[in-house]
Amino acid sequence: MIAVVDYGVGNLFSLQSSLSYIGETAVVTKDPALLRAADGVILPGVGAFGDAAQKLRDTGLAEVVSGLARAGRPLLGICLGMQLLFEKSFEFGEHPGLGLLKGEIRPLADIVPAGYKIPQMGWNALRFTGEKHPLFKYISEGDCVYFVHSYYAAGCEDSLIAAVEYGAPVTAAAAKGNVMGCQFHPEKSGDVGLNILKAFCEMR
Repeated sequence: MIAVVDYGVGNLFSLQSSLSYIGETAVVTKDPALLRAADGVILPGVGAFGDAAQKLRDTGLAEVVSGLARAGRPLLGICLGMQLLFEKSFEFGEHPGLGLLKGEIRPLADIVPAGYKIPQMGWNALRFTGEKHPLFKYISEGDCVYFVHSYYAAGCEDSLIAAVEYGAPVTAAAAKGNVMGCQFHPEKSGDVGLNILKAFCEMR
């Protein structure tokens, strides 16, 4: 069973539907017992970092998710969920993250050339930054995935596993041990995204 963390942030239906489509039992839950019983945990999220981080803390789920990650449970953050895995964000102030990955979340506008639209919205080709990560076992370098974001992970060289070009190299995915994150939306990325989710679900 894969548990999708429901902390009041994000459209969870498409993610649950994608997991069901690949034959995975998926539950959307805020129940710590169900999260602890899961083979893998997905942390989704859309919106502002500070609000999402506060909701995670207020519900007690920040402690649950962090504990599971440190115990070795496979954890995948998606979009804002990936950003929450890092140490802090500078979106509308400075806000602490879960600190499971080294790095911080900064404005995309700081690195992309003038004339590039913010948010970055659309399809971009993945470039693997080192040895191909197991999360990508069923896809190829150059495959395209779907992004919608205005902030990006910076200072995460030790966990960077994929980037895209958007006038400058932009973090697309990061991983350290059992903790993984995708800035893009696998659930909106067609067969490529489904194959990424499939690879994650096999990490048990």
